[in-house]
Amino acid sequence: MNQLEIDALEILDRITDGFFSVDTNWNFTYINSEAARLLFRNRDDLIGKNIWFEFPEAVYLAFYDQYNKAVKEQVPVTFSSFFPPLNTWFDVRAYPSSNGLSVYFLDVTTEKKSASEKQQHYKSLFEQNPDAVFSFDLEGNYLSVNSAMKRLLGYTEKEFLQSSYLPLVEEAELQRTRSHYEKAAAGYTQNYETKALHKDGRVVHVSVTNIPIIVDHEVVGVYGIAKDITDQKATELQLIKSEKLSAVGQLSASIAHEIRNPLTALKGFLQIMRSSAPSKEMSYYEIMADEIARIEQITGELLMAAKPQVQHFHYENLTDILHDVTKLLNSQALINRVNIHVNTEAIPLVYCVAHQLKQVFINLIKNAIESMPSGGDIHVFIGNSQNGQVYLKIMDQGCGIPEDLLQNIGIPFYTTKQKGTGLGMMTSFKIIESHGGRMEISSKEEEGTMVTITLPVHFVE
Repeated sequence: MNQLEIDALEILDRITDGFFSVDTNWNFTYINSEAARLLFRNRDDLIGKNIWFEFPEAVYLAFYDQYNKAVKEQVPVTFSSFFPPLNTWFDVRAYPSSNGLSVYFLDVTTEKKSASEKQQHYKSLFEQNPDAVFSFDLEGNYLSVNSAMKRLLGYTEKEFLQSSYLPLVEEAELQRTRSHYEKAAAGYTQNYETKALHKDGRVVHVSVTNIPIIVDHEVVGVYGIAKDITDQKATELQLIKSEKLSAVGQLSASIAHEIRNPLTALKGFLQIMRSSAPSKEMSYYEIMADEIARIEQITGELLMAAKPQVQHFHYENLTDILHDVTKLLNSQALINRVNIHVNTEAIPLVYCVAHQLKQVFINLIKNAIESMPSGGDIHVFIGNSQNGQVYLKIMDQGCGIPEDLLQNIGIPFYTTKQKGTGLGMMTSFKIIESHGGRMEISSKEEEGTMVTITLPVHFVE
């Protein structure tokens, strides 16, 4: 061995990488001290020995395939592999020659464990996040979703990964949502609110953050985080509605009091004029009297909306209240060729203010009658609901209410009737709410409307 070869071996023995060489028969020809340390073997015991005999476990791992590839194809190979007998990860570089193979390797177990821990941290952050977390490619196709996303919209992971976000956005929000996504795909983080479609068809209000995924200074996809704000939106709408009702109440009281005094004078003088008017003019006076009566009715509704009502709750029979209302309205129903059908089951007494519920039932059944100018049937059902509640349903076959107008029912002065004020429905909603109940309206044009009232049996403060 000449001096040059001796110097080369000394250099290999000092490098921080493990290094060994094998001949064409896979026998060790050299192994440096670092390699011996990493492999926990005496290098003198390895020289001249076959690598596959000394480390038989490696035959079934990447080491065997990669070393053979390097020798057969005469190309360098680089790879990482775990070696179970030593519980160690190695980064390996192998260089073939006509004399065999030279191999450099490093223990990267610590780095691998650190990377694995980080990966588990990110996976935990992704999977255990209470908010929906997901990722897209640049075309908006789902690449991953967490469990919260599956709960949010009701789809399985497989269904998400076969779709883009576009079919899951309400049509009215689609253009704006797409604009935000395209900005995120261009590298700009976006925060916005939109409406998503649940698998069962309902609309879910969501607050969304889109974050660009950047690899090597290039956007390759988009992360998304979504939070369900449906309840928050409902609370905001309820707050706005309450503020409107308060403002309307104050305005109503002022208007009603200002109108009542001159109205009383007009009504008195009209009665005097009618008593001495020629018969040919009587029709004019009757029209005037009817209109003044209507103004009185409206001022009465205004005052009811304005001032708090004294409420004396008692346990009452809801079926008896309903029968009183149907008797009262039966004549109006017959004139309009409307039949009222009542179906009841045994229910407990309800803690309520009877005359207020009677007013609600009158408002709703009158609305149903007026919605069927050509006649029809009204079906009223009373029964037991869940959680200690009772329900009342009123179904008509009238003209129905367009979907875009339905959400406005109950807003003061909003009405679908030509001569209505909207105060009747507003008052009805207020009464049911004061009883701790809930009133819901569903309707289809030309098919009819259904109003469902749910009331607790016992009063809850």
